Amino acid sequence: MLDTAPLQHRLLDHADHYARWSGLAIGLVVAQALSTLGHVEFEQRVVFCLTAFGLCAVAGVLLADALTLRPQEAVRTASLAPRLVRDHVPPHMGPLIVLQGVSLAALLVITAATATVDPDRILSTGKVVAVTCNGMRATLGPWPGLYYSLPMFGALAIATPTCVWALRRIAHGPGEEQQRRDRAWAVTGAWGLLVSSQQLYAVLMISVSLTETGCAGVLGALTFWVFYPLALLNLFTVVWSLVTVVAPRAVEVEPEPAEGETAAAADETIEGGARRR
Repeated sequence: MLDTAPLQHRLLDHADHYARWSGLAIGLVVAQALSTLGHVEFEQRVVFCLTAFGLCAVAGVLLADALTLRPQEAVRTASLAPRLVRDHVPPHMGPLIVLQGVSLAALLVITAATATVDPDRILSTGKVVAVTCNGMRATLGPWPGLYYSLPMFGALAIATPTCVWALRRIAHGPGEEQQRRDRAWAVTGAWGLLVSSQQLYAVLMISVSLTETGCAGVLGALTFWVFYPLALLNLFTVVWSLVTVVAPRAVEVEPEPAEGETAAAADETIEGGARRR
């Protein structure tokens, strides 16, 4: 039997999958190219690699959403309940990723405010933090000040409003409910991949800086009880986000029964109990 599906439908049937995977692949290629920049120090190269990979993942997911096929037939439905973005994002990981994004911005602001200028490298502003050790000044680094955090701020400024716009577009756009949830999960995973990878590296930089010497004092204990668990949480989010971008599959949410259906079910239960008596 001949395939009667339109050529455009056959070509675009899996285009969203290829776009997401291509975004990750291009991100790896770009990150590998940035890692070979010999005139840039290692820590800055890692920041560039993570930022480029996260932005490519976001771009691939947005392209995949644009290529996703919409229903071709004219279906008219009406619903009293408005569509909300929070109903389409992951119920547990979504708020966690938003919290990580807020904490990343706050962390970068704090580290930028506490960073100092290395006296031996005047042009490297925001690379170290100054502490007092036994009455003497010492510098700890690498510190995620402005020298390292500016690319992270730039990536957040570009990706965050774009992903928010995409989620609103998905929530209020056409398509089946499961399809909209899958697309929203993919966007959430891409943004989470960018945020969690950047926060993971910033936390590792802080942890290494505060534990490389005994001068950190209380901050060393803070690293053990706060930053190490935060690093593990971000590592988990990175893995979840990567899997979600590769193969997003939202958990189906069973619709709540209407008021009339609930009353009818209650009447059947009462009648059934009376018959058993």
